[in-house]
Amino acid sequence: MTRPPTAAQRRIIEAADPETGRISGTPAQLDRLIALKLAFRHPRPPHEHFLTPAGHRLREAGDEPPAAEPGPAESGGVFAARLGGEPWSGSDTGPARAREVRTAWQGLLEIRRMTNPDSATDRPCAWERGRLAPSAALALEAAGCAPAEADGEDGSVPGYRVRDTPQPEAVAVQHPDPAGLAACAAALREAGWQVGEHARAGGGSRYLLASPRRA
Repeated sequence: MTRPPTAAQRRIIEAADPETGRISGTPAQLDRLIALKLAFRHPRPPHEHFLTPAGHRLREAGDEPPAAEPGPAESGGVFAARLGGEPWSGSDTGPARAREVRTAWQGLLEIRRMTNPDSATDRPCAWERGRLAPSAALALEAAGCAPAEADGEDGSVPGYRVRDTPQPEAVAVQHPDPAGLAACAAALREAGWQVGEHARAGGGSRYLLASPRRA
């Protein structure tokens, strides 16, 4: 069984920046928090350390042990974007999830800043172009759009669904409600994606095709 964090490690967690989750400590302490999945090291210089969602939960819960991290996830087991259609549980909604999404989105903007040639944060970066569906889904959830929820009874609770397509650098976004589809289009454009609306053959339901804007 994994040992709980020590008193010194808890002090590091409690001293984390409340918004970004940035932490500081000795290399050994930080490595231990990473091993406990309570922190992660940013992949880009200056390689700062930040709390994972489990670390945030531990910080807020005091002495309660952290919940297990969901997986697999796009960023090393830290965060899993919702593509729509996944089953949810009670812990997947509310303030905790909103905080996780906000932290993941801020981290993605930082990756844009550090990897786009002009440090632009208003358009996707190469990291996103290599992970189209999760990146688009994160942009949607960060903007307040709700993913479809599988419920096992009548199919799903209405919401967006993001899927890869055979087209290079394009994902399809579906939503059963025209207003919801329009909201998804607006959210993706605001996040730096090019979006077009299309109708399925034979006059079927409408959907979006979205691609990362390059300039």
